[in-house]
Amino acid sequence: MPSFRANMAFVLSAALMASPAFATRTHRATSSSAHARNPHKAAAPKAQSHRLHGQQAIEPARVTEIQQALIREHYLNGEADGRWDATTEAAMQKYQADQGWQTKLMPDSRALKKLGLGPDYSTAINAKTASFADPPPVSTIPADQAAGFVQSAHLHQ
Repeated sequence: MPSFRANMAFVLSAALMASPAFATRTHRATSSSAHARNPHKAAAPKAQSHRLHGQQAIEPARVTEIQQALIREHYLNGEADGRWDATTEAAMQKYQADQGWQTKLMPDSRALKKLGLGPDYSTAINAKTASFADPPPVSTIPADQAAGFVQSAHLHQ
């Protein structure tokens, strides 16, 4: 007959092994209301949940610039009036499609750059002293410096 101590050890070890099986999570039924997910947090008002972000309209002066560029490129007829209307939008879509670019978002930054309407760096800090010229010809690089470039690039002359 097993001793009292052996029985207690057996019961205790069985309880320790069985405890993970009984330690399951409780599961609540889902509900479609916002309160079921977090009962302590109030639902946001509808007006705030659909807040628009980013630029919503193009400034009339910028539209005029775009229209003038589209007229110059023969994608738009008439005078530039500064209104982003269906005709202007269709001309921009056609221009972007002809370049192989997206036509959903208006206007595409690549299209603006190609139309000559890209960023203006004339007021940048170093705009007056910046050099946008081509680099000097290779023949003006000192021989020892050129040899260093060749050696570091693992090229052979």
